[in-house]
Amino acid sequence: MKQEKFTIAQFNKRFPNDDACLEALKDLIYPDGIHCRTCNQVRPHHRRTGRKQYACDYCGTLVAPLAGTIFEKSSTPLTSWFYAMFLMSSTRCGISAKQLEREIGVTYKTAWRIFNQVRKLMADDTGMFGGEVEMDETYVGGKERGVIGRPGPNSKKVPVFGIVERGGKVAALVTKDVTRATVMPIIEAKVLPRSMIYTDDYKVYNPLAFKGYGHKRIAHSEKIYVMGNIHTNTIEGFWSLLKNGIRGVYHSVSSKHLQSYINEYAFRYNHRKDEAPMLAIIKAQVKQVRHGRYGAYAPIPRQG
Repeated sequence: MKQEKFTIAQFNKRFPNDDACLEALKDLIYPDGIHCRTCNQVRPHHRRTGRKQYACDYCGTLVAPLAGTIFEKSSTPLTSWFYAMFLMSSTRCGISAKQLEREIGVTYKTAWRIFNQVRKLMADDTGMFGGEVEMDETYVGGKERGVIGRPGPNSKKVPVFGIVERGGKVAALVTKDVTRATVMPIIEAKVLPRSMIYTDDYKVYNPLAFKGYGHKRIAHSEKIYVMGNIHTNTIEGFWSLLKNGIRGVYHSVSSKHLQSYINEYAFRYNHRKDEAPMLAIIKAQVKQVRHGRYGAYAPIPRQG
């Protein structure tokens, strides 16, 4: 049975106001209840009227779930932040800051800040890849006159290296180049030994068979693109999604910010089967808070 996607109607029902957003964030940060740092145990807490804080029912010690998050000290309503995460995680080809400005009714400066803060949380930790893995390299940038094939060393195009597990996740990294010295360490750090790797006939992949990997390649130089299950169509499909999105939504992207845009597209690809991808963004924020400088999740021992 096909899984239903999180619709705008369901979003409005689940997060109708700032109170609902705050309560959802609090429940994710403290799934087992709030540990009072004064009582040194989990205690019932009540919401302070008109404040984004919770007070211990026994000693009155305050806890602020927004501390250490991207929502802290922001005058923008939580519902606007959550709606921005909903749009950025569910829109297939991406959404521009200008469109976000129109959707949530804020200034362009505020929309751009939300845009960048949320995108930072979309940098997925994909872990290791295994099984059947495809990899390929591409170049992001405008067309260059007189250049056929791979761009030269003076090209303004930015090289990007990508790895995808068939039926699984993708990881794409901006690199200084796509030489063997650059690519092989990435492969060894991200792909499990004895995995079957599919590539084109680019020579940088020659050492794979000697490093404990299975390796099959398709001869793109001879205009052959599929031979049974030997192909790189999966990773090339992601490149197409990325480039069409950048060209259609953002028009152009600077090399300085390209990795964050790639992270955004990789996030949506990696969470394409999720019912509500925006929850993965919220959980990424919660994870940072739990292990951040605020120590919001870890119990704080009583002094003395």
